[in-house]
Amino acid sequence: MAHQLLCCEVDAVRRGYPDANLLNDRVLRAMLKAEETCAPSVSYFKCVQKEVAPSMRKIVATWMLEVCEEQKCEEEVFPLAMNYLDRFLSLEPVPKSRLQLLGATCMFVASKMKETIPLTAEKLCIYTDHSVRPDELLHMELLLVNKLKWNLAAMTPHDFVEHFLSKMPVAPESRRIIRKHAQTFVALCATDAKFISTPPSMVAAGSVAAAVQGLHLGASSGFLAPHRLSRFLSTVIKCDPDCLRACQEQIEALLESSLRQAQQSLDPKAAEEAEEDLSCTPTDVRDISL
Repeated sequence: MAHQLLCCEVDAVRRGYPDANLLNDRVLRAMLKAEETCAPSVSYFKCVQKEVAPSMRKIVATWMLEVCEEQKCEEEVFPLAMNYLDRFLSLEPVPKSRLQLLGATCMFVASKMKETIPLTAEKLCIYTDHSVRPDELLHMELLLVNKLKWNLAAMTPHDFVEHFLSKMPVAPESRRIIRKHAQTFVALCATDAKFISTPPSMVAAGSVAAAVQGLHLGASSGFLAPHRLSRFLSTVIKCDPDCLRACQEQIEALLESSLRQAQQSLDPKAAEEAEEDLSCTPTDVRDISL
């Protein structure tokens, strides 16, 4: 009697389960203190860089995000890579011709920190259309980690999002949806130079608040009502509620601008027709594609 061989589809990448023991106030206090030690300065465009401009950072950041998405990297990889990029640019002048090499190197190191199977140098060089060689990337890796003094465990907004969600009395399905949209906002903020010097905890809180508002989950009298949620989040990260609301508005404006640009690139006429709706509900998007 012939035996049939069954081939079951198995996820090749094994990932650890979230540890609920890490979502406590003691860990959160340590994270809030640690985020101050890995903060880049937005002034590097004027004080350090001679050739790199904010528009160039935007281009390389968008490319890095596309690579991370196509490679299905962990959500933390892209914002961590952008933290490395901004901190390096705060310390060392970089010719614009080497900016993509730096971006690839930042993804290379960040994936080693966060992925079970990190991105390879060869694969990243393919994404540069072979304008970067593997040996160049490995050399830049040494320069990067030395300039950052091997301080690579930087806090990202994603670390804080999980803490906020664990404290919010919402249903598991709502928590999942809020997380998904907050992660999209975090990635969007990482591509924009205006958020370089904003603390990760503030970006995370503003992203969660913007996600709740855009998804219309906040009833006027419930916990997720805008004023109650802002007060809760500002208490958790020990900031002024007005500062948090300003950050949220900045995130919503960034989304509105990004959506308008995407519409214009596809259909200029449709962009004009959608402009009024965008200005009213800038976060009313169920699936946001960056």
